[in-house]
Amino acid sequence: MAMDYSEKVMDHFTNPRNVGEIENASGQGTVGNAVCGDIMRVYLDITGDNIIRDAKFKTFGCGAAIATSSMATELVKGKTVQDALKVTNKAVMEALDGLPAVKVHCSLLAEEAIHAALWDYAEKHGIQIEGLEKPVSDISEHHETKVVG
Repeated sequence: MAMDYSEKVMDHFTNPRNVGEIENASGQGTVGNAVCGDIMRVYLDITGDNIIRDAKFKTFGCGAAIATSSMATELVKGKTVQDALKVTNKAVMEALDGLPAVKVHCSLLAEEAIHAALWDYAEKHGIQIEGLEKPVSDISEHHETKVVG
């Protein structure tokens, strides 16, 4: 069954941005979805004044998971930690011109992986990021009710 992916999704899948790892990352988060088997790891390099200088990811998953990780890392680069929290799954989907309904969870994975990396950063530095909740490692049990089409 072929799905209708936007050109942007296809572009970020075939030419993903920010693939790789950041050595000694300021924050790193890994989130998976047991239901579909996708695993996403995000690395953030954050400056002393809480600006995300760089973001990289490694994703094991479908094309939509790779595209959403690519777009999510693009969206948080150059932002403050606080602004990065506003990069929701909805923002990621809009930036990609939409996702098929069955792939919406991939954008949730991207949002959660960014949050997990921010949480790691906050814990390492003994700071609190307002509005950041403790991330879950498996989104399949957490977000069922929160999915927005």
